[in-house]
Amino acid sequence: MLTRTVRKLVTCMATSPTPPSPTDTHADVVLIGGGIMSATLGSMLAVLEPRWRVVVLERAGALASESSDAWNNAGTGHSGFCELNYMPDPTNGSKASIIAAQFLASRQWWSYLAAQGLLDPTTFISTTAHMDVVFGEHDIAYLRERFDTLITDPLFGGMEFSDDPSVIARWAPLVMEGRPAAQRVAATRHPGGTDVDFGALTRGLTTVITSCGGEVRLGHDVRSLRRDASGSWVVRCRNRDGEFSVRSPQVFVGAGGHALRLLQRAHLPEVRGYAVLPVGAAFLRCSDPTVVSRHRSKVYGQAAVGAPPMSVPHLDRRVVDGTPHLMFGPYATFSTKLLTRGRWTDFFTTVRSHNMVVILAAMVQNVSLIRYLIGQLAARPRHRFRQLQRYYPRARRDQWTLVAAGQRAQLITPDRRRIGVIQQGTELIVSADGSMSGLLGASPGASTAVPIMVDLLRRCFPDRWRDRWAEAMSVAIPALTTARWSPELVRDVHATTGRSLGLVTHR
Repeated sequence: MLTRTVRKLVTCMATSPTPPSPTDTHADVVLIGGGIMSATLGSMLAVLEPRWRVVVLERAGALASESSDAWNNAGTGHSGFCELNYMPDPTNGSKASIIAAQFLASRQWWSYLAAQGLLDPTTFISTTAHMDVVFGEHDIAYLRERFDTLITDPLFGGMEFSDDPSVIARWAPLVMEGRPAAQRVAATRHPGGTDVDFGALTRGLTTVITSCGGEVRLGHDVRSLRRDASGSWVVRCRNRDGEFSVRSPQVFVGAGGHALRLLQRAHLPEVRGYAVLPVGAAFLRCSDPTVVSRHRSKVYGQAAVGAPPMSVPHLDRRVVDGTPHLMFGPYATFSTKLLTRGRWTDFFTTVRSHNMVVILAAMVQNVSLIRYLIGQLAARPRHRFRQLQRYYPRARRDQWTLVAAGQRAQLITPDRRRIGVIQQGTELIVSADGSMSGLLGASPGASTAVPIMVDLLRRCFPDRWRDRWAEAMSVAIPALTTARWSPELVRDVHATTGRSLGLVTHR
């Protein structure tokens, strides 16, 4: 079934159908938000149900202009290789292992679409080694223990550890040049990591949607969501020409920082007590080819005490529009906006009587986070640059520019024991009848978008999933049904997806 569907899709893409009239008011599925989540879900629906009409509503004038934009995230294909915050206990690798398996599922979906000619991998993914670099005896002991734990998991086969400065210098020369000889340093490295331009990927996946009758409406701001007498959702929007509405039995809210507000407007009881905390960021960026050409890794370190998960320091090689750059950061910024192009009132519009105490409880339990944010905001430019020099001792100020990155909405959830808890990661919200869903939270959502959206398909379309979709998706994404990963299976998946995605691992 899936093969026939893909053939239809390829034919559709070749014929470039005329998009539906903007006066149409009905869709089979409405996707709110033009980022990686909506694009991933829409691409799956296009493959599974090519006759369905999928409408994407995006308030900005371009796709992937918020968190999915290449300059608004680190571009790391989060696979657990280098994210130390996944393992505060170095003897427990369960979360890192889950993330690694989820990212393999994402690779398989992208690989499947690429093999069918529906997606061009050269526009969005490249091989970039993932590293951790730590300093001092305490963190070196932690990193060694973490390595000893992960190397027993087949998903992390190929990871290397070294505390030899000459070896680390071969892996990341900029990190070691100019460093005091007496300073103790250790590193882990996995050569199979990736750099992902999620903006380009989003645009590529959206092409799969529009090629067979789906529609993308830019500059359309969703104002309200309500049920009509038939049980369909009425999505009311505003654009430069006025107001209009789209009716659909199924709605997904993938609007990033605005997702909670829209789910609240839909009066979904499932988000009662939920809240978000706005977190902004900035990066230092270097585009000097003489510097960029000498760093071919994503180097992560230990986060400062109290720092939110997305503030782990990293010196990243990025490839954006085919051009490599280096980025270092992030540096926390403050704003009550929930989107880069949002309003200062955004955060306050999500505060309700039922989540105020949840927010206060979470903040009281995270005094170190508040202290960290205040310290970041008070930091002077020379202090920011000293943080870069910890990872790149010979960095020159004239080669680096401070650039604003995206806004994030850190998720706060109600908790019976602690009242309110700041959550790491994302959470999929689904209404009781499965007709409305939404995604709340932040990193590593983009890298794990595929398994998240597969979970949505299971929960929102249980009958179709059971009757047809489960079998079809298991063909495209075998990792969905993999209960146990052997070293041979991991190597086979990396090799198979690597060929389809054009990835070449450099040792």
